[in-house]
Amino acid sequence: MKIKKAIIPAAGLGTRVLPASKSMPKEMLPIVDKPAIQYIVEEAVKAGITDILIITNRGKGIIEDHFDHSIELENMLEKRGRTDTLKELNELANLANIYYLRQKETRGLGDAVLRAKEFVGGEPFAVLYGDDVIVGEIPAIKELCEAYENYGKSVVGIKEVSDELIVKYSSMKVTQLDDKNYDITDMIEKPSLETKFSNFSILGRCVLENEIFDILERTPLGVGNELQLTDAMKEIAITKGMVGVDFSGTRYDMGNKFGILKANIEVGLTHPETKDELREYIKDLAKTL
Repeated sequence: MKIKKAIIPAAGLGTRVLPASKSMPKEMLPIVDKPAIQYIVEEAVKAGITDILIITNRGKGIIEDHFDHSIELENMLEKRGRTDTLKELNELANLANIYYLRQKETRGLGDAVLRAKEFVGGEPFAVLYGDDVIVGEIPAIKELCEAYENYGKSVVGIKEVSDELIVKYSSMKVTQLDDKNYDITDMIEKPSLETKFSNFSILGRCVLENEIFDILERTPLGVGNELQLTDAMKEIAITKGMVGVDFSGTRYDMGNKFGILKANIEVGLTHPETKDELREYIKDLAKTL
């Protein structure tokens, strides 16, 4: 079954990137000339997803404005003959069917996903975490959708991370299936180094069967007194198994100051308007380090 619906949880407070996130949602922090969440929406659209629900909270109306028309701006661009920019903004406003739902209390990723039950209906669906921008030739969520179609199981995007990070993320119990796909039979949220299964962790992408909602409704609050999506997925992994896709793109953590810097530098080095100047600047800067 083709995946046509996606959820983007974007209700987090962004405390790791304060004070920037005090007045601007971290999802709107720019990578060169586009906000982070635009990269995520474009990734979903390139994978064939047509309906996207963005979970927000108070103070994030700017996200809705970004994906809407700005008549005054568009009229100004038309008068000035900025046809290329005008076309780009029109395409932005028509990327997909985008809907919004507020998570009035930040009670965890599992709670954000659970609020999308009515939007999803009876279909399998994708989840693209609002903190994680993944840049690559092949959209990461497309790789997951293809794995879902091939294996008929819920899928998560995974990467190997350091011991320092595994205790902050999640750990997967894996057996390799082929060059990039793994069978997952258990997982743990924020493990200690003694309890980790492996250094493979879920990083920002899932394709889930509809059964996840029933599981979330009876899952107790977990780490941080929040409803953890990993705790619900753990039940699926143990009872039915899941597939982990070691996706090919580069992931940037936009809830992390260094992740934001890396994203801007590395994307800037490929952007046609900045790559040459930035490369020369970095070369000159390197001589002073």
